[in-house]
Amino acid sequence: MTDRVPPAPPPAPDAAAAVRRDRIVELVLEHEFVRVTDLAEIFGVSSVTIRGDLELLDRQGAVRRVRGGAIHAKAAPPAAPSYEVAPGDSAIENTRLARHAAALVTDGESIIIDTGATTTFLARALVARGDLSDVVIFTNSLRVAVELEPAIPRFSVLVTGGTLRPGTHSLVDPLGAPMLERIHADTVFLDCHGVHLESGVTGANLLEAEVKRRMIGASRRRIVLAESTKLGRTGLAPICALSEVNLLVTDADAPPGFVAAARERGTEVEPAR
Repeated sequence: MTDRVPPAPPPAPDAAAAVRRDRIVELVLEHEFVRVTDLAEIFGVSSVTIRGDLELLDRQGAVRRVRGGAIHAKAAPPAAPSYEVAPGDSAIENTRLARHAAALVTDGESIIIDTGATTTFLARALVARGDLSDVVIFTNSLRVAVELEPAIPRFSVLVTGGTLRPGTHSLVDPLGAPMLERIHADTVFLDCHGVHLESGVTGANLLEAEVKRRMIGASRRRIVLAESTKLGRTGLAPICALSEVNLLVTDADAPPGFVAAARERGTEVEPAR
């Protein structure tokens, strides 16, 4: 009778932690910003453990520790971020919404992409779609334009012009609207500060909201990208009534009551998975 081979011992705690930290660095590189709460859920550990990982990685120069999470080591937090691109936004949820929205674009389509965190992720998701070509894209976001550059000449990228708004890198009035007044695009993708059943879609900045309204007027199909945390929230600057939105792309945590009420108002809602 041969001796049984004993099972291999489980990885040492230090080894498991090292693997987790390597994966954290990969997630930061992939998403630019990751939240402590998201990482804790992904790895099945406490937020305290993740904070310890991030502090160690920050000391090693692998990531930069910021409030609520971590960013790329070479990145610098914006000096005056708006609500729409603040580091507290969930990069993981933004990625899900962006990929869902990118799948809605077809060859030969003309689209408008406005400024914002989720729309920046949308630009990356569109570039990643190697099957997509002959798309004409208008944007008032310098961030979005730069993200789209690797897809040229598959995409034609046109920047609206206007006055540069610091922090968000968006182009607004004066002179932010003439191009939008001369086009008829198939689809506009809008970021926002909040979506409310009565107040409609709202933004955090009056100048950016004015450009968004002009984008709506220049498009046949209106798609709003909004995490579930933005539903029921109202920002300073009105953009449009909820009934003017053809499709709301949100996440799986969207309140069922809100989703049902939005659909009753004629707005389709699609949770990104």
